[in-house]
Amino acid sequence: MAGMAVRREGNDRPPAEPSRRKPTINDVAQLAGVSFGTVSRVLNDAPDVSASTRERVLQIIKDIGYRRNRAATALVTSRSTSIGILSDGSPRFGPVGTLLALENVARKKGYAATVISVEKPYEDSVQDALDSLDDSGVGGIIVIAPVVDMAAAVWNATCRVPVEMIAAGASSTPNVFTYSENQELGARLATQHLIDLGHTDIAHIAGSMDWFDGRVRKRGWEAALRDAGLEPRLCIEGDWSPKWAYETALRLVREQKVPQAIFAASDHTALGLIRAFAENGIRVPEDVSVVGFDDIEGSDYFLPPLTTVRQDFTALALMSMEVLLGAMEGREVDRTPIAPTLVVRNSARQATSHK
Repeated sequence: MAGMAVRREGNDRPPAEPSRRKPTINDVAQLAGVSFGTVSRVLNDAPDVSASTRERVLQIIKDIGYRRNRAATALVTSRSTSIGILSDGSPRFGPVGTLLALENVARKKGYAATVISVEKPYEDSVQDALDSLDDSGVGGIIVIAPVVDMAAAVWNATCRVPVEMIAAGASSTPNVFTYSENQELGARLATQHLIDLGHTDIAHIAGSMDWFDGRVRKRGWEAALRDAGLEPRLCIEGDWSPKWAYETALRLVREQKVPQAIFAASDHTALGLIRAFAENGIRVPEDVSVVGFDDIEGSDYFLPPLTTVRQDFTALALMSMEVLLGAMEGREVDRTPIAPTLVVRNSARQATSHK
């Protein structure tokens, strides 16, 4: 009747819509016409499933929006479905590229990644971070350790799960195994390219020797020169930044010590060098050849486009994950370092007789 309020028993709110039930692994099995175990083998990428069955199951999973329960999977299989990633929080190109690639690869392989960044003093922060990751139930830990001090703290730490360290040129220990890209080879490729162009006065504008990357890139430069019968001469250690490289190049110009060719420890270093030279009428590559390292985004738009060494972070992450999973599962995995590639552009040219 008009003017009369309608009274609802119990409360004044309309009944809630029933929530939509989340699809389960049994739903997938029923719709695909296979057993629970077959779906489980597909989810775990087991080899004993036919291609057609695997494709059908994966399509059903996609169609109904099934998502595996990681905690339940870990309980049933007694195998963790998460890994830990420990980083020093460096904003530099190499560590950041490695971290992003690792997170992406872990997710594609069905693993959740818990990331913790540490800071100095590493003796305290590294052990605390490893303990925290271990307590969270990760099955293994990958440490991105660009600096020597951090690696030393990892070597001295203890952990109950497998620990892998990505550190260029570093050795494994009984408690920590290492993996990396072969950056020494990359430095050899860069230096050899300049040697092949006829250059004999090849300087190295280096990165920090506190970094494994800086050490192995310098070592590759030295080795390539000595193998060619040339004595390594000018090497200036820096901090990887364009600003430092710019100021260093200005000093070389003032002191009239600009070399015939330069292997720069990073593309950012090369960028600073090229600008300083350009501002002082020194042309690259006509007056000095420059080769970088990293192949950062935009290096092909430097003026001139930069010849450099390309790091494949996706391949590094894939192999690093495979190495860690091998340790977690007790199987041997090939640990041959990833080989970088030389990308030839226009910043280095054939040596001229007047240099």
